[in-house]
Parts: sequence; C-alpha cells; structure tokens
Amino acid sequence: MAEPPKARAPDPFLALRAATPARIGLGRAGQGLPTVAMLDFQLAHARARDAVHAVLDVTRLQAALAAPTLVVDSAASDRAAYLQNPDLGRRLAEGAQQLPHGDYDLALVIADGLSAPAVQAHAAPLVRALGARLPGWSLAPVVIARGGRVAIGDPIGATLGARIVAVLIGERPGLSASDSLGVYVTWGPRPGRRDSERNCLSNVRSPGGLSAEQAADRLAWLLGEIRRLGFSGVNLKDRQEALRDRASLELP
Repeated sequence: MAEPPKARAPDPFLALRAATPARIGLGRAGQGLPTVAMLDFQLAHARARDAVHAVLDVTRLQAALAAPTLVVDSAASDRAAYLQNPDLGRRLAEGAQQLPHGDYDLALVIADGLSAPAVQAHAAPLVRALGARLPGWSLAPVVIARGGRVAIGDPIGATLGARIVAVLIGERPGLSASDSLGVYVTWGPRPGRRDSERNCLSNVRSPGGLSAEQAADRLAWLLGEIRRLGFSGVNLKDRQEALRDRASLELP
C-alpha cells in the first residue's frame, strides 16, 4: 500500500517576505532561480535602467505644480554627459536662465536626477503638501533643473537669495524601487557646500515608502529646526519621533 505524500513544510521565509520588498528565500529550480523569481528580477532591472534614461516631462510637471516655476539646465549637454561626468550636473549651464534675486526663507529645486519617473510622480504632491505646512514662510519660485544633481541647489539657492534650499531629486533606482524621490536640505546654500552639510529625507513614494503627506510632515519639522538653529548637516539630529513619543508620555 502506497504511503500518503508527506505534507510540505511551511515556508520559513514567508513572514520575512511580508515585511520587506527585499528578495529573501526565493528558492531554486535545479541550479538556478525559479522562473517567477527570475522574471521578476529581470523586470525590476529593466525598470531601473529605463528610469535612469527617462526624460522628465517639464510641461506636465509645471501643470501639476500649479505654482510659479523657473526652468534651468545643468552644464550636462545631454544624458550621456550627465551620467559619465557627475560634476556637470552640479553646475548650471553657461547662459542659463537668469534667476531673480530676492529675500526668501526657502527655495525648492526639483531635479530629475537618476529617476525622472520618481520626480514626475511624487514631486508635485510633495510640494503642494509642504506649502500647506509652512505658513508665514517666504518661498522662492520653484526651480526645475534639467540634468541636475543634488549640489545644483547650491548656486540656485545662492542666486535666489534663499536662506535654505531643498532639492527634490530622483534617487538612484534599485531592484526594489525605481521611482523613489529624495529631498536634500542645505542651510546657507552656496557653491562648495559639502554633503555633510546637508540633511536627507529619502524613499518618498507611495505605495512602498513615505507618502507625500508623511514626507511633508517630516520635512516641515526639519526645515523649522534648521531655521531655528541656523545650520544643517550631520550635527542636526532628527529628534522628531523622540519628541513626539515624549510628548505622548507627558499627556495626562
């Protein structure tokens, strides 16, 4: 009499996979990955490559922002130059549009970075949500920097006369997310600022990361602290969660 088939052991990685988008315990088929896992990996890789080479639709972004905007170009003449020489993306092009000098608390710069789809999907909702959380702040016109990297916010912020600059930029795509938006905030922007003088808020995307509302809450708190203290960077610690937890404990 044939023995009944043994019950399959429960998948030990099931709970872990439910908690993270990372590829954990994918299994194997012979000496390779199962077909489904391999196809999923190839799709994620293709999306990441497409994001790096995608072109930002500036007109559509301006319409979504529904706010005064200025458009400038970096010194990178094309996408190939941008990818091969990162320094070009940190400088404005010669003869770039003249930016009006003023007296602003904050300048917002939107740069395509390494993922135009991230900017296209998440920049405008974040800008709108942030504006509602900064009553009384003097905001410069939003600047869209084509072919820009993080440091392009330094000459833009200095030219505008802004005390703080926040650069919203498409982050380097990975195999878990190809549309993640990052925000880099610098006090006293000027050419030559170091990365250690900036604060970063990353993984702004929905679903799968911070929603525009969540990111705006964190960013508004960070901007307020930077303006109050007069500096940004590694010496400024994100105490928002700790302060919120302490406040909740002190409630009667």
